[in-house]
Amino acid sequence: MTDSRQTDARPSDAGKPEAGNAAEFTVSEISFALKRTVEDAFGNVRVRGEISGYRGPHSSGHAYFALKDDKARIEAVVWRPTMGRLRFRPEEGMEVIATGKLTTYPGSSKYQIVIEALEPAGVGALMAMLEERKRRLAAEGLFDPARKRPLPYLPRVIGVVTSPTGAVIRDILHRVTARFPVHVLVWPVRVQGETSGAEVAAAISGFAALPEGGAVPRPDVVIVARGGGSLEDLWGFNDEVVVRAAAASTIPVISAVGHETDWTLIDLAADVRAPTPTAAAEMAVPVRSDLLDQMDDLARRQRGALVRLMEARRTALLAAAR
Repeated sequence: MTDSRQTDARPSDAGKPEAGNAAEFTVSEISFALKRTVEDAFGNVRVRGEISGYRGPHSSGHAYFALKDDKARIEAVVWRPTMGRLRFRPEEGMEVIATGKLTTYPGSSKYQIVIEALEPAGVGALMAMLEERKRRLAAEGLFDPARKRPLPYLPRVIGVVTSPTGAVIRDILHRVTARFPVHVLVWPVRVQGETSGAEVAAAISGFAALPEGGAVPRPDVVIVARGGGSLEDLWGFNDEVVVRAAAASTIPVISAVGHETDWTLIDLAADVRAPTPTAAAEMAVPVRSDLLDQMDDLARRQRGALVRLMEARRTALLAAAR
């Protein structure tokens, strides 16, 4: 008798993978396992690349872009709290060094770098971008000396765009008070960080938009001031929106950003550049005691001229009488 188990015909299993030793995962399990693996292996990395497709900050405050070189690209995100701490504003085409961690996004099988710090890839990269922007804005006539306006000799109101805390505003107020006390309005702004440029531009435009005779007095001159710092620290004052706001202002603008050796694009667009914030205050108002001395001198000269005139008329009258 033949063994039925040997003669029973069944579909062949040849060529099929053996499932005995292969672990079975759900999609979520393998996605999150990959996420943990990537984050453990690349929890702190520094990546050098060029910013591409910059989008941000959105209404949420986050910014999204990619870092790329000639062979690859990595998606990147900067969350809102980090954006507020950045010393300069990321821009399309800027070469940067990003510090952060790699992570994956299981919902779309993507990986990205979550950036915790961002710096330009050397001062040379920033200087090249600055020179290119300077040439482009100069070609539009924004730095033309012919469009610069003279400062008022004795302003009634001075507007100051700066941080409300720190030595800069104290130095300006002290100098104005010592020379010729006038009304000073302070428009508080951040003078460093990603939002600095937009805030400074809004302040310059805001002062210019104040109506004459309104509830808030309109300044006769505006001082934009900040203390010294590195190129990255002062980068907000190279922002294109700041340059355009200073050039478009209907109120004369004094730029007093950094120390005497520092320069930014707002220095070229402003009506006058001051080497320091204290010097800006000195340019804005004369010395009251000097004015009083000049007034006394003019009064003495006027009295002397009147006496000489009366003597000449008296002599002429006596001669006519003779």
